[in-house]
Order: sequence, then structure tokens, then C-alpha cells
Amino acid sequence: MIVRCWGARGSIPVSGEEFLRYGGATTCMELRTASDEVIIIDAGTGIRQLGNKLLAEKRSRCTLFFTHAHWDHLMGFPFFKPIYRKDFSLTVYGCPLESGDMKQLLSGLMSPPYFPVPLHGLDAEVQWMQNTPADAPIQVCGLDVQSIALNHPNNGLGYKFTENGRTFVFLTDNELDGTHPGGRSYDEYVEFCAGADLLFHDAEFTEEEYRYTRGWGHSPWRRALQLAMDAKVRQFGLFHHNQDHSDEMIDDVVKRCHAVLLQQGVSMHCFAARMGMEIDLS
Repeated sequence: MIVRCWGARGSIPVSGEEFLRYGGATTCMELRTASDEVIIIDAGTGIRQLGNKLLAEKRSRCTLFFTHAHWDHLMGFPFFKPIYRKDFSLTVYGCPLESGDMKQLLSGLMSPPYFPVPLHGLDAEVQWMQNTPADAPIQVCGLDVQSIALNHPNNGLGYKFTENGRTFVFLTDNELDGTHPGGRSYDEYVEFCAGADLLFHDAEFTEEEYRYTRGWGHSPWRRALQLAMDAKVRQFGLFHHNQDHSDEMIDDVVKRCHAVLLQQGVSMHCFAARMGMEIDLS
């Protein structure tokens, strides 16, 4: 399993010289399976470039999982060029939401006056799977896929993908100490992540920022790092970077994480996710 990041920014895409290294595109992840199938997680603005790559590779199908329905995880979908090709097929897995299903919500996104091409006008063959309930394991493209409810406003799912004994856990937009309806306890998230080869977790805020943003559905980096340590994961990627955090600010957070790990005597690879990075778990 190869994990690629096409967008790690949270809330809104950003641009400028201060964001060059970690990138400004919003959430989009790609998994390449051992059988060379493509699985996508979320359709933030990063999915535009991924779509261009899939067309250049002459791909004819892929599978898309959504974590939740906030703008920054949907806004790239209308610009995913493969959906306008008759020779392309897309399978979409939604998640439990407060209002409507993913097909209904994307239809609203691609309706006047917001967008000129309606969802029903897509040329690709789109298969809308029944919303995936939390805790219901499924198998997709040879991967074992488990899910857990996010602690985030308006509901959503985090995912664990396992192939050939290697595991990638993706928990974006998750407030570890939040009290959102449907959210799980800290201990449940530790259990879900336990022993993962790679964990990407929401780490949007500093402790100082979190004093003012508690309840918004995102975690401070220190709490996310504690989760990674308690779960004893091999690699930990800080994710969902704040729209106002420059490359230098993210570098500083990573340095502070390394200092904590050194102090605690934990030998875990810790880094900040960046647009364009690739991790081979095979």
C-alpha cells in the first residue's frame, strides 16, 4: 500500500510563498493498493491534481471515501476531471451525516447558483454505495477497511485501511477532547489506532489557539501527539494544517513534537504531512 498526500490544509485552500513546502490544497489522500487499484479519501481541492494524474495514467476507475461533508472536503469534487469522462467509473462511499446523504449534498454543491454543471449531468458511471456505518468493517479493492465515528460537528468517519499486515489510520477533523454528538472517547481512539504503521491525525491548533477554538472539532498538536504515543504507532503525520500556519510555524510544531518524543524516550517517526509526499507501507 502506497499512501500519497494531495492536500493537507484545513478549512480553506491557501496560496503564497509562506505555504510552498507543505502546500495549500485541502484534504485529499490517495492509496495505491498492491493490485494497483486507486482509493481516494476526501475531495478537497487536492483532488484536482490527482484527477489530472489519473487521466494521464489512462485510469478507468477508482473508489472515493468521504470522511464528512464540510466544504473543505468536498469543494474539489466538481473539478475532478475523470467524472466528466464516459470511460470512467467511480464508486463512492459516504458516511453518516446529520442531514442527507453524500449524493444529495454533492447535488446541492453542483446546483445553481453555485455551479453550472449539475451532478446528474456527469458523464462517468458513478456508483453510490450505502452510507458506511461506524464500526462496520468492509473490504474494498483488497483492503480491509474499518471506520470509527469522528468527534466533530455534523458527524463523520475516520478510517483504518489494512493490507498485507500494514495499517494506515486516517483521522482528520477529530477533536480528541470534544463532546460532539456521536464522538468517541479518547481511549476508543487509542484502541482504533493501536500499533498502526502510519497515523495521520488532525493537529490544527497550538495549545494557545485551542483556548479560543475548543469545540470547533479540531485537536491541538500536543493532544494528537499524545494519541500517537499512547497508541504506539510507528509513524505519525500531523494533518489538517491551519490556514494561517506558515511553513515556518509548522516546522516549529514538528520541532516541539520531536522535543516531547525525546523527553519521553519514544522512538517514533513524527512529521507534518505535506502536499506531494508519498509513503510506501509495503
